[in-house]
Amino acid sequence: MRVWCVIGGVVVAACAHGPQRLATRVQDPNAELSEARALFRRGDFGHALISFRRVQFEVSPTQPEMAEARYFLAECSFQLGDRTTAALEFRKVADEFPNSEYAPLALLRAGDANLRQWRRPELDPEPGLTALATYQELQGRYPGTDAAARALLHVKQLNEWFADKDYKNGMFYFRRRAYDSAIIYFKDIIASYPGTGRVPDALLRLVDSYRAIGYAEELKETCANLRQYYPGTAGLAGHCTPDTGDPASSSGAPAPAPAPARRPPRP
Repeated sequence: MRVWCVIGGVVVAACAHGPQRLATRVQDPNAELSEARALFRRGDFGHALISFRRVQFEVSPTQPEMAEARYFLAECSFQLGDRTTAALEFRKVADEFPNSEYAPLALLRAGDANLRQWRRPELDPEPGLTALATYQELQGRYPGTDAAARALLHVKQLNEWFADKDYKNGMFYFRRRAYDSAIIYFKDIIASYPGTGRVPDALLRLVDSYRAIGYAEELKETCANLRQYYPGTAGLAGHCTPDTGDPASSSGAPAPAPAPARRPPRP
């Protein structure tokens, strides 16, 4: 009988202490939030993610701490290299807490997460297109914010990459003497990405293409644009000589027959 009393006492004591510790944690999410912030500042993103996840279950959706916890959950995923999850979670923060201070920053970071998944211009640009759309949405929804200003810098980088991708696609056809197909890409750079560093290169390649297929008027017009807007372009004098009206004058040979015009697929 004495043994059973001892066992019963131990069980009662364990039951009394277990729920008490749980109640203390649930009733004090601010302590957990402070711990999570400290872990994040120290760069311990794995443990910070666990702590922010606890906070998420300890506060109600209407409390301002919920937006913070959800934002930093996404940030931890980003820092740990899971950019796909981070992009989705940042998007949810912006959509579910549109009036919180974290909403514009979450849109910015959603764009950043997609941008990081487009590693080189020659790869599939879908993540870059998603990032661009997200940055543009940020500028439309939260104009004048610091996040929107930072997004402009990323938009500039994306435009440079898109222009570079089009230029490489154009050169793919140019080297194969499919000049009409190449021209489509070079013109797209000038029309769609006018402030990028590839514009002078695209104009020079247009000069080469027009000369090759005997388009004298287009050749003169392109050279005029180069002289007016990009006078310091390397190689301008050699490509646009004073007699650029004669497409065969630089080589003394007749121009080759033009390639058939078509809408080229992206290589």
